[in-house]
Amino acid sequence: MTLFTLLLVTLWERLFKVGEHWQLDHRLEVIFQRVKHFSMLRTILMTALCMLVVFLCVRALQGLFFNIPLLVFWIALGVLCIGAGQVRLHYHAYLQAASHDDLHARDAMAGELTLIHGVPPDCDEREYLKELQNALLWINFRFYLAPIFWFIVGGLWGPVTLAGYAFLRAWQTWLARHHTPHQRLLSGIDAILHVLDWVPVRLVGVAYALLGHGERALPAWFATLADRHTSQYQVLTRLAQYSLAREPHLDKVKTPKAAVSMAKKTSLVIIVVVALLTIYGTLV
Repeated sequence: MTLFTLLLVTLWERLFKVGEHWQLDHRLEVIFQRVKHFSMLRTILMTALCMLVVFLCVRALQGLFFNIPLLVFWIALGVLCIGAGQVRLHYHAYLQAASHDDLHARDAMAGELTLIHGVPPDCDEREYLKELQNALLWINFRFYLAPIFWFIVGGLWGPVTLAGYAFLRAWQTWLARHHTPHQRLLSGIDAILHVLDWVPVRLVGVAYALLGHGERALPAWFATLADRHTSQYQVLTRLAQYSLAREPHLDKVKTPKAAVSMAKKTSLVIIVVVALLTIYGTLV
């Protein structure tokens, strides 16, 4: 059921998920607005509560009407957790502003796309566009590849692990947008996601290495296996940049498009691998 659900979710996301209506991050804002105190324990408890609610829903629907309601629940939750409808709008707005040389609008949309890790101050145009590429690659990982990983790892309880990861992602985005760096640090969200992203980042890194310059990327990938301290953002984007080495880095439209194209290829490879593993009985 995992593969069937994943294919339907991917199809729905590509065709119909535009904006924030079908985004879990948006639905959780009413809860996040009420949080005034921040700690890692509070973050873990909120995530555990979210996962518990999903767990109880799955248990309640199991065996009902040939599991058709359960399948619908899997698909609905997958649509809410996988994909970046609102961010996609920001990306298209950036391309439109860049193609019309609207510097103010371009910078505003780039600020939305680089919300989590930001752009180094006083960087030149090449570095600016490279950081924008990195942000787009990370968005693809955070909203597509990592949720798919936790959905698959969860097996029969895939919706539970998927909801937990999506909750943490939404909480990190909310903190980055509405609170101070100190409050975000107190919440422990970055440390938690650093641990959770360790395995999926390296699995995705293999795909980037094989799609690009493997002779340079693969040695760098092996070096990351013993690295527990470098941020997962830097690990992933460094490997991806090997694959983008031959792409333009000075065109304000072509540069982000190259990153998005590479991200889509990687997502397709991951889905094909999941399909093959499911067909051969490795996955449920």
